[in-house]
Amino acid sequence: MKKTLSILIFILPFLISSQNKKTIDWITNNSIEIEDSSPDSELKIFKNNTPDKFTNAIIYGFGEASHNTKEFFDIKAKFFKHLVKTQGVKTFIMEESYQAESGINEWIGGGKGDVKTIAKNFNIGFWHTKEIVNLLQWMRNYNLNKTKENQIRFYGMDIQTGKNLSKEIREFIKSHNINIEENLLMIADSCSNKKIDYGKSENWWQVKLPELNKLKKQILNSQIKDEDFKPVIRSLDYLINYTLYASKVKTKNPESTEFRDLKMFENVKYIVENESRNSKTFIWAHNEHINKREMYYTGSNIINLGRHLKDYYKEDYYSLGFDFGVGKIIGFVIDKKKGNHWKTYQIEKPFKKTYAKTLMAVDKDIFFIDFQKAVESGSSNFFNKKNKHLLIGGGGYQPKPLHKIMVSKIYTKTYDGLIFVKKISVPNYKLD
Repeated sequence: MKKTLSILIFILPFLISSQNKKTIDWITNNSIEIEDSSPDSELKIFKNNTPDKFTNAIIYGFGEASHNTKEFFDIKAKFFKHLVKTQGVKTFIMEESYQAESGINEWIGGGKGDVKTIAKNFNIGFWHTKEIVNLLQWMRNYNLNKTKENQIRFYGMDIQTGKNLSKEIREFIKSHNINIEENLLMIADSCSNKKIDYGKSENWWQVKLPELNKLKKQILNSQIKDEDFKPVIRSLDYLINYTLYASKVKTKNPESTEFRDLKMFENVKYIVENESRNSKTFIWAHNEHINKREMYYTGSNIINLGRHLKDYYKEDYYSLGFDFGVGKIIGFVIDKKKGNHWKTYQIEKPFKKTYAKTLMAVDKDIFFIDFQKAVESGSSNFFNKKNKHLLIGGGGYQPKPLHKIMVSKIYTKTYDGLIFVKKISVPNYKLD
């Protein structure tokens, strides 16, 4: 028995090494190299090797392993431009508020302003970067001399802020001379202006909901159906959903998380079916929203945006995740003495027992993996097995304690495809 155990201990490292080599060889031979992370260069290799499943999709969910990585932003911009040129995608939906739409669409449609003023439309600070506004500038240039029907349009799907929503509602009511009870408008103002306190549970929000629904009913009963009608109903629905979300933030997890993603799905569905000319749509959000399975770890069964999209649109929805190996990344530090601040961390090497640890050994700096090919070829079981990866959310990289941001995934169940970037860096937050 001891002799057998000794032999196993001796040969096990060689068996593991052989398996790793087989996996790395398969990925090397079957992944599609992305030449660089520049948002302005063409996807020449990918264009000549595009997976059928990707080509045949109508709705593309592009994730990011963190909200603050230059390469993820630039590569997603590169793919968006590619899809505009090759697939006729004209609808761009972001993990951003509805309120951002009007100002951004005015600008990319040829309106006045510059990169600084356009960035102010974003309610999520992660998008205040040179990489993002450069993409909006490209949209603006693309839209020049095109009819409105053929222009790219920007949409927000998130419900985490009520800012300015009641203002749009009031303007509609005033311009159409609709008789609405002032107390209902004041309630809309209070919900729109009140920020969510994620640290405490409040029944204040629940009390306001019946009044918001009463306001909506009065507007619907006005029978006004001009071009301003749909936007104001959207604005009111976003306000109602914001208030509902606020009422759930301190309820038992994951109710508020699932509610937020359900409403993002409903917003995407509305945009695709009512705003898009050809239904072809690009969605920009975090990995955990766009993946086709669930939030956080495999087996959580916390239903997310991507799961709703996959269940509803089937193979018309393509979920693309991102992962990385090393590089610079920022994280939010809570420090009572020095004050809360963002800090830049350097990840020197990929962590043990992660997908990234193996993917770093592939002789390509950036590459695309089609998981349908991985499953059907049977040449690599690597992506069919649980492995760890870093879950970096809104607070950025949080290394202490590291185990809290290490979650287990089965990548073939999580995404339709993956882009791996060996080395990442911090975006450019200077808009000059």
